[in-house]
Amino acid sequence: MTEARVSPRERLVLTAIIELYIATGEPVASQAVAHAFADREGLSSATVRNVMATLGEAGLLEQSHSSAGRVPTAAAFRYYVEQITQATRGAQLTNQAQPSAASLAVLELSEARREQIEDSFSGVSSSHEYLERTSHVLALISRGLGVALASSTEGRILEHIHFSRLAAGRVLAVLVTQGGEVLDRVLTLDRELTHTELETAARYLNENFRGWPIERIRAEVTRRVELEREAYAQMLASVEELCSKGALAIGDPTQALFVDGMANLITAEIDRERLRQMLLALEAKQRLVELLTAYVDGRQQEVRVVVGLDETSPAMQDLVLIGAPARLGNANVGTVAVIAPTRIQYQEMIQAVRYISRLSERILSEPGAEVPADL
Repeated sequence: MTEARVSPRERLVLTAIIELYIATGEPVASQAVAHAFADREGLSSATVRNVMATLGEAGLLEQSHSSAGRVPTAAAFRYYVEQITQATRGAQLTNQAQPSAASLAVLELSEARREQIEDSFSGVSSSHEYLERTSHVLALISRGLGVALASSTEGRILEHIHFSRLAAGRVLAVLVTQGGEVLDRVLTLDRELTHTELETAARYLNENFRGWPIERIRAEVTRRVELEREAYAQMLASVEELCSKGALAIGDPTQALFVDGMANLITAEIDRERLRQMLLALEAKQRLVELLTAYVDGRQQEVRVVVGLDETSPAMQDLVLIGAPARLGNANVGTVAVIAPTRIQYQEMIQAVRYISRLSERILSEPGAEVPADL
């Protein structure tokens, strides 16, 4: 059943059923819906039962047996989200809380919730801290899984590098990015480098490549070694040796991922085997990275809502993803998202994800914030 084929009465009943189900977690009976519309003429229990039957035939409601109440399907939740999205866009265009009588009222994030979010991000000064804090805050307020994914490793920017001699042929490389990450690696060298050579190599990299994407530095060092070998033979030989042994390696090629709130899903799930399968799917780091990358476009600023993640894994069919990119100017800092059961307060969580994703612009543009210079 498409939106064009859902009548205003059916829309009212379906919305009431979804919101009652979200509130109680129990199948919704026609009497409960009729009670919700006690002041509306023409919506008796019998009328509501007929509408519910029509919605069931359209695949928007289901019931476990004939005497039970109805439960919204994934298609019903998707329709509900579409209504919220349209109402939000209408409110933004008209600057009204309720764009029209036929659409859902747009519920703004409460002042108490905004204050809670603002307080939670107090003291955050780097993109790394922002993303880590985001996963915790979203898990707390959604009672689901809070997820934050850093932008691609190709966007890591060099702030500073330092070398320390550990033992014969072994050097500690400490690389600091402008996103606030500290990456260290022990290098095993083919030839011995003195303390002076290590200092000179670090100074050369810091003075010439601070603010460069790390992936580009390695290629540029190789190019300069070929062009300038005669003029700077000894110094560049040291730099080349350190780089070839992994001084600028950024380790795990996957993106930094922050996850919080797994216990929330354990509490919400009753079926133990299904829970085990769901947790296996969610604990696969690369699966979550692929999920966020596939559904949230870093070039867009809108919140994306995906109901039913069974295309990723059958065990995730009753989960919803609400995500948005976090940006700083034209740069994509990362992706912030909630993964939760379909019984989630959609309006509040859509607004919360939007609010937190836009906080990145304010937090990371403040003086002293550590952010990538050019993603």
